[in-house]
Amino acid sequence: MVKQKIKSPVLLTGGFFLLVILSIIHLTQGQADYSISELLDQVWVEGRVQDIVLSLRLPRLVIGIVAGGALAVSGAALQTLTKNPLAAPGTLGINAGAFFFVVASTIFFPSFISSFPFVTALLGAIVSSIMVVTLAGRQMEPVRVALTGMIISLLFASITGTLQLLFENKTNGLFLWGSGTLVQLNWNGVTFALPVIIVGFLGALLLAKPLDTLSLGEDIATSLGQKVTSIKLATWSVAIVLAAVTVSVVGPIGFIGLMAPHIVRMLGIKGHLMIFIHSFLWGAIMIVGADVLGRLIQPGQEVPVGAMTALIGGPWLLYLAWRTARSMKSSDRQMGGTTKPIKLRVILPILSLFIAVSMVVAFSYNGVAWSFEWTNPAVWTFRIPRVLTAFIVGMMLAVCGVLLQGVLRNPLADASVIGITSMGGAGAMLFLVMFPGLPPSFMTLGAAIGAATALMIILVTAWKNNFQPMLVALMGIAIAAFGSAATQVFVVKAKLAVAGALVWLSGSTYALGWKDVQFAFLLFLTFIGPAIYLTRKLDTLTFGDDVAAGLGLSVRSTRVWALVIGVSLSTAAVSLVGTIGFIGLVAPHIARRLVGFHHLPLIIVSGLLGGLLLVVADFIGRTIIVPNDIPSGLVVALIGTPYLLYLLRKIK
Repeated sequence: MVKQKIKSPVLLTGGFFLLVILSIIHLTQGQADYSISELLDQVWVEGRVQDIVLSLRLPRLVIGIVAGGALAVSGAALQTLTKNPLAAPGTLGINAGAFFFVVASTIFFPSFISSFPFVTALLGAIVSSIMVVTLAGRQMEPVRVALTGMIISLLFASITGTLQLLFENKTNGLFLWGSGTLVQLNWNGVTFALPVIIVGFLGALLLAKPLDTLSLGEDIATSLGQKVTSIKLATWSVAIVLAAVTVSVVGPIGFIGLMAPHIVRMLGIKGHLMIFIHSFLWGAIMIVGADVLGRLIQPGQEVPVGAMTALIGGPWLLYLAWRTARSMKSSDRQMGGTTKPIKLRVILPILSLFIAVSMVVAFSYNGVAWSFEWTNPAVWTFRIPRVLTAFIVGMMLAVCGVLLQGVLRNPLADASVIGITSMGGAGAMLFLVMFPGLPPSFMTLGAAIGAATALMIILVTAWKNNFQPMLVALMGIAIAAFGSAATQVFVVKAKLAVAGALVWLSGSTYALGWKDVQFAFLLFLTFIGPAIYLTRKLDTLTFGDDVAAGLGLSVRSTRVWALVIGVSLSTAAVSLVGTIGFIGLVAPHIARRLVGFHHLPLIIVSGLLGGLLLVVADFIGRTIIVPNDIPSGLVVALIGTPYLLYLLRKIK
């Protein structure tokens, strides 16, 4: 305790001086050029330097300090509440929920958002927080909380991206803000956010002592007379308010709430009072430093601060996920399958009938009129190959979901959840930004490179730990968070190509032809054989690693090959239609309730269900608001989310 009392003031002083140095550098950056010596000499007298500093640069600096501090304190509080070192406003979906509500209000209630931006963001943050708490359960088991937050983030991000696509003119000004930016044209943002953040920070300090007691365990806290429920509710409120007010002013900036509290704890700071104080300081240092670094990298251009925090925070999150998984015991989850499976000879004819009917309808109806002349050039050239490609891609995504859930023994595993889809999207967008002159077909190459990068990270980090399911799951969550943040930044940098990028990122089967059908079918045939070959090994793996090894199964090689094949299927799907999620989550679960746990019938039925789901989603997106086209990814999210939310609540 004495050591900490000596260390804490020293660290506070050192951190304060570091913030001062970064702030001085920050005030000299921008299109108007002047040196540090000119700043220190001329800022005190009326003139050019003083006008620039007071009207533009100082508001940007101040909002960066208070926003960084607010996010850091919010993250520290959330990590205590959820007992999860990966908890933060970004990873729990709070930022995504707030951003979604702001975008939706900008489109449908512009007068409300202009008058009450904080209320709008706060409502989104509250909704996403309630969803996380409800679906994660009272035990707040770390991996479950992290997976739940990631799925909710994916849901909100999918809907938000599609709204930005459909209402591009109304949301055009939100692209830069959606990546997190400290740009301030006046003091309005500071005068609005500062009082709320001060109140929230003071509230966190008042809750520090009760949180110290709560950290000992709920039973001990209750025996000491603490009202645990009230403390939790108050802490959730403070964390949500701090995150929401930040999003309403500077947009959803990720990773600060995750990194700052961990840095503070690594410095040896203990006790929530000092953790909150130091976290506020280091959150401010990190966000101001990130803004300084961004403007050093590209002088004269506006690099969203969210880009820099993602660049710094991504590797940090990977490290935290690796360390968290190493320190926790692996736990398998119930897959929720039936104990009375339906025979394939019964279920396959029924599924085939549904598929045939859905395809006939999709071929024949364009949203306005029916036509059974399938040889018509418009139908034969555009509509039929689009539907067939959607069916094949749906099968790919579903089979990928079966493989990943089997190898991880986790019913929430999917290409989108473990980061493959988001990194594929980030890779495609990187190609678009770096080589804007290349044809759109090269985005598929970028997607393949991004997905392969995600797979390599998982293989390298998990190899020595025999691909522990929890480790792979948490690493995937970290990769997905990094990929989503990077994609949002690349969308901003793409500028004129934003509309096309958003169509692809939302997952669209638009303008697919017969060459795409052939390519998709060839890819599916390439990987379905090895996937079926692995089914018996995956059946053995369900008994646990020790039993499987005792039966002669090479657990490590089985996991490697299942991951490689699953990721290959996902990458092939992403290269064809963009980033479509949820198919690999929903289809295997429906199939498991029909045919049970054995992987051979499970892969067959899941594949057919996945194809059916994507055909139906494509049909709905194509016809519901003719002549506009809603990307299939959004429709899939809207169809699959109710079932997925129910599933999250039921899984123990």
